[in-house]
Amino acid sequence: MLRVKSPQDLGAAIVFIVISLAGLFFGKDLTFGTASQMGPGFFPTWLNFAILAIGIATGVKALSVDGPSIERFQIRPILFIVVAIAVFAILINTVGLALSAMLMTIFAAYARRTVKVTETILLAVGLAIFSVIVFVYMLGQAVPAWWGL
Repeated sequence: MLRVKSPQDLGAAIVFIVISLAGLFFGKDLTFGTASQMGPGFFPTWLNFAILAIGIATGVKALSVDGPSIERFQIRPILFIVVAIAVFAILINTVGLALSAMLMTIFAAYARRTVKVTETILLAVGLAIFSVIVFVYMLGQAVPAWWGL
């Protein structure tokens, strides 16, 4: 009888296999084509086969190599990440990209139990500056950079 040595790897293998089989199922009506004249289903089909291979390899690893057990479910990280994304989405058009990125980073930091305030603020400021430079000035996205602009 097979014994699962790494429950985390087994869970990951199941997810990979389910995603690849769903992709193959939903893409079955796309024309496959050939390597020289690829149809719209060529790349997705091969990509799903690659994901399936990764899932099978991960499943074999789960049965043969010792690994960590599955951790208990924690609501705190999920809650704070979802709140951070919601805060960003709600505030970006009114307070701008810089401030909403900083607030999102600060909210997301509280997904951990131990938050270092100085480190979090420095990260938030750095990410805000980087986001404004890349998305507003370099890529020219139609997003207000600062409050009131």
